[in-house]
Amino acid sequence: MDSLDYQILEKLKSNARQRASEISREVHLSVSTVIDRIRKMEAAGIIKSYTIITDDAKVGNDVTVLIEVSMEHPQFNEDFIENVTANPYVIACYYLTGEFDFLLKVTCKSSEHLEEIHKWVKGRSGVRQTRTHYVLSTIKNIHSSLPAAEEEV
Repeated sequence: MDSLDYQILEKLKSNARQRASEISREVHLSVSTVIDRIRKMEAAGIIKSYTIITDDAKVGNDVTVLIEVSMEHPQFNEDFIENVTANPYVIACYYLTGEFDFLLKVTCKSSEHLEEIHKWVKGRSGVRQTRTHYVLSTIKNIHSSLPAAEEEV
């Protein structure tokens, strides 16, 4: 990847529906070159998918929580991962180092709904301990990051 690929990715990151012709004008390449570069990044797995970002509250999910999960033993991890992957309210799952093994990001309708999900998480085989954090407000929520053109902190 070169700086032009990063520029194309930046444009797609801000609006994945942006036309190749618009991107080509902004990065000073031909439309066919932009399309070719995008296809190569897709084939290489750099671009994994195109998606939408919804406003959770406007689609009825007013509650966001982070749930830390500690497992009894790694032998339970695969089953746990399979379960959380299938749960539509678990919108992110991270495998961690440290005191807890997983961090789940959950969006749901209400406190009552959260209680159901919390019971469901605690009921998975091998779950030893959980710790739940209510999200009061979202300050920053981007879905991917790209290296800066120049190193920034």
